Amino acid sequence: MTPNLPNVWCVRAEFGTYTNHFIQGGFIGIGWIDSIDLSKAASRDDVYPVFKKTFPHETSNVVIGQQVGQISRFLFELQGGDFVITPDQNTEYLHFGRLTSQLPYFDPSPTDGCPYNHRRHVVWCTELLRRNEFSVPFQNTIRSSLTVFSISQREEFLEKIGTMPHGTGLRGTHIDPYDAVLEQILKLNDKEFEILVKDLLTAMGFEESKVIGKVCDGGVDVQGELNIANMAKVKLFVQAKRYRLGSKISASTVKQLRSAIPNDGQGAFITTADYQRAAADVAIANGFARIGLINGRQLVDLLIEHWDDLSEELQTKLGLKKGLVIV
Repeated sequence: MTPNLPNVWCVRAEFGTYTNHFIQGGFIGIGWIDSIDLSKAASRDDVYPVFKKTFPHETSNVVIGQQVGQISRFLFELQGGDFVITPDQNTEYLHFGRLTSQLPYFDPSPTDGCPYNHRRHVVWCTELLRRNEFSVPFQNTIRSSLTVFSISQREEFLEKIGTMPHGTGLRGTHIDPYDAVLEQILKLNDKEFEILVKDLLTAMGFEESKVIGKVCDGGVDVQGELNIANMAKVKLFVQAKRYRLGSKISASTVKQLRSAIPNDGQGAFITTADYQRAAADVAIANGFARIGLINGRQLVDLLIEHWDDLSEELQTKLGLKKGLVIV
């Protein structure tokens, strides 16, 4: 039986503006209501009238409900022992810590430079987590526009930081569904894998995606352009390589892709394997085009999300059906 697991929450710090205040001060905090102490409130019902008094011109029940919900979540749902994540100002990184059993408190006149009056004590870990090391569903969750929200992929987070009870996660169990799918992908030849990546880009909304690489050319294999509602365009240049499961791509291999990325483009490295930690540093190094790293497990996540938009020929070739179950 799986033991009770602590919940995992994300509390934002104004796009990372006050993240260092959180870490150095050993707390998390929220704004909204800065003149009334809610630390003694007993329930969500106590928050509603205070919010309406503070924002008398807000008439939207949707907005009121969402904001009161986040304040109440912070005050009543976060519990001692739960984990909390807050994104760094450099959004490639995530800080994490653990809530103490102390109750929420109100600081009427903060002197540390952080304007958030309602706070909770946190013991922060000195380790930083990389956002790109998590699954695609986890990364989608962390992009939520809310200030306070629950992380539904808590098992993945707990496993990442090494506190997942043995035998309760997918990894390390007798059959790993990710590895089973990756073994099917590895049956593709180099060109077929590049076509798979090209079709995946198209399914994700990239236009004019095409295979341009040659076998063992060490450069760009696939490219495409994402037009985001005519507000922004992203030209993506991708290296797509099959590597055996368990292997890790070096920093030097990722670094080689830099020279093939035009000044107006971004890069991506998509593989069936994983990356050495130093490779992640190279991928986001200052002064160079960013290179997104997609490992094997994240590739499977993307295929699950966009499976219906892949060609029937590829679906058949992979020997998988919806849900990425082996036929």
